[in-house]
Amino acid sequence: MTAQTPAQKDLGRFAAKAPQPKPGILDITPYKPGKATAEGVADPVKLSANENILGCSENARAAYVEAAPQLNLYPDGRAHVLRAAIAERYRIEPERVVMGTGTDEIFQIVAQTFLEPGDNIVQGEFGFGAYAIAARACQAEVRMAPEPDYRIDVDELLKRVDERTRIVFIANPANPTGTFITEGEVRRLAAELPPSVVLVLDGAYAEFCTDPRFTDGLDLARDAPNVIVTHTFSKLHGLAALRVGWAYTPAPIADAMDRIRLPFNVSIPAQAAAIAALADEDFQRRSVEHVERWRPWLTQQLGGLGLEVIPSGANFVLARFPDTPGKTAADAEPFLASRGLLVRGVGGYGLPAHLRFTIGLEAHNRAMIDALSDFLARPRE
Repeated sequence: MTAQTPAQKDLGRFAAKAPQPKPGILDITPYKPGKATAEGVADPVKLSANENILGCSENARAAYVEAAPQLNLYPDGRAHVLRAAIAERYRIEPERVVMGTGTDEIFQIVAQTFLEPGDNIVQGEFGFGAYAIAARACQAEVRMAPEPDYRIDVDELLKRVDERTRIVFIANPANPTGTFITEGEVRRLAAELPPSVVLVLDGAYAEFCTDPRFTDGLDLARDAPNVIVTHTFSKLHGLAALRVGWAYTPAPIADAMDRIRLPFNVSIPAQAAAIAALADEDFQRRSVEHVERWRPWLTQQLGGLGLEVIPSGANFVLARFPDTPGKTAADAEPFLASRGLLVRGVGGYGLPAHLRFTIGLEAHNRAMIDALSDFLARPRE
């Protein structure tokens, strides 16, 4: 038998133990997207992910196709042309724009930039799941602030801020509730946070909120040293498949984030499509008008069926179902799927009695109400 060398003996100490994730990773609940298939239904209508039901700009689609000959090339890692287009559209400085593969990556970069083990973030109790995932991956604590009436409460957020708080995340309008806080509330939150705390205003659905009291926060972020505003091309522009998001940040924060942002994160076709989508104001207008037409209709119809509907400023509505056996949200979701209508159960957000409905085309919306009418009229078994 050949004798082991000292190096082999040393390695033997590790042979019995497989690599282990760092503490906290296996405690993270993976993100669960909206359903895309229904058993026994060949082509269901997907109203579970808040995608743009009108598709995307034809100009964006053409730009994507035209970029095909460049698939062998690395993209511009700083996305200079796209950042310039965003800056011109929103009247902001391009050097303060940080690009991401969707805003999900932006949230991860913010967390990696500011969080250490033992730090904490604060968010609303129904806040988007990506915030908590990004924080826990950095071994930070996630503090949930109650949301009375399904809305962010500034005082409840502030109560949970302490010397180890590094980030406050809010989506405005929020997902999955659809509610929003006003410009005055946003400004009060920013003013009362310690200057060392970063306030992230997630504007994924901002373009659909036309209430005059609403702001996405860009005006505030122009001068505030600790406010980040994010936007996505997934919702209004209908480019969810391409994963393009961006953040407007103070210059020092942009510099720090860009140091750890992965190179070449937004592909050439994605950049080309996003530039074309940004220029297609007609498609954007039609997308907003469609939501403004059918959001109140769907709200009224759901309410007419006896469901509690949460007022929404986004391209979806959230409704609470009865606790009566056979009439619950958990019963309604598979019933609707059997009719070819996929909606979003939000039990993972602490809302097990609710379903979220993306605003669809007219035929989808009417079919949804008809199906729910049949569901609620069924005799109890």
